[in-house]
Amino acid sequence: CFNEIANTASQFLSLRSQDRVVGLDAQAQTVTIEAGMSYGQLCPYLDQLGFALHNLASLPHISVAGACSTATHGSGAKNGNLSTQVSALELVTASGDVLKLSRDKDGDTFCGAVVALGALGVITKITLDLQPTFTMRQYVYEDLPLDQLKQHFDAIEASAYSVSLFTDWQKQRVNEVWLKTRTDAELKFEAKPEFFGAKLATKNLHPIAQLSPENCTEQMGVPGPWYARLPHFRMGFMPSAGKELQSEYFVPRQHAVDAILAVERLRDVVSPHLLISEIRTIAADDLWMSTAYKQDSVAIHFTWKQDWPAVSKVLPEIERELTPFNPRPHWGKLFTMRPPQLRSRYARLPEFVTLARKLDPQGKF
Repeated sequence: CFNEIANTASQFLSLRSQDRVVGLDAQAQTVTIEAGMSYGQLCPYLDQLGFALHNLASLPHISVAGACSTATHGSGAKNGNLSTQVSALELVTASGDVLKLSRDKDGDTFCGAVVALGALGVITKITLDLQPTFTMRQYVYEDLPLDQLKQHFDAIEASAYSVSLFTDWQKQRVNEVWLKTRTDAELKFEAKPEFFGAKLATKNLHPIAQLSPENCTEQMGVPGPWYARLPHFRMGFMPSAGKELQSEYFVPRQHAVDAILAVERLRDVVSPHLLISEIRTIAADDLWMSTAYKQDSVAIHFTWKQDWPAVSKVLPEIERELTPFNPRPHWGKLFTMRPPQLRSRYARLPEFVTLARKLDPQGKF
């Protein structure tokens, strides 16, 4: 995480060694794993057995339980975040009791416990929904005109299984459009030389132009397994820029273009401190503390230079411009939004606090 959500003045508990597969139910299409397992460990195992997860984040280096606890996401207009894959979990509460919750048996309480930010206890096991494995191709286009994005945002986002827009907010254009397509899709993506005015890349690219694409997943339409195309960055290689700060804000899908233009107006404020921004879409879900709770969302992400004093001055201006769209900040990234504003963004927050106090009355976690 990039903020202080995981910081403590007391003791850290690491689950890094708890990284085994507990069991895979081929008939139910679920897998149960220990909480310390990373996506980089899990995904090749699933693929070998003919299974896949519906989506992944931009990097596979992160733990499954940590990602699901903070509503970490990939992209895709019809794809929920990674937390929506969870069908059951086991946690140890502050009293030392083992609590098991499932989507089928525990209904609304389960919806409150998935994106829990570590507040309910220590997750020890987690069960994920699976689907049959699939193959993907990835294409990148350069220099999408901002006017085209304004006029055709929905069509652009619907053009592939997963779409990411990378921009530095300069020159009235999106620097790179990353399109991740499934080879089994009913409507096959045809990689034409132009895509809404953007040009098809002729070589592999990194989202940050000055960095090596060696760190990135294969592009140029080369087919590969889902877990080697859905992330932007390869396991075993440095993700993104390495030394960086991150922020991200989620707005209702219907306000996407207006929110993007609001940030674009701050380009001269943002750009001196920015490495790159990424714009993604996420489908709505019913998880109480999810950034996509009950709303199809667009996420506007910022990868910053590692200069918190400067970034801390820029974030309030971004949050001010996005205020008309009721933005929700990413739980694991940097923001300056005050508690009253944050509370107003989450309708189920009071119930979540009640659940946390029930399971952890002394505030151990």
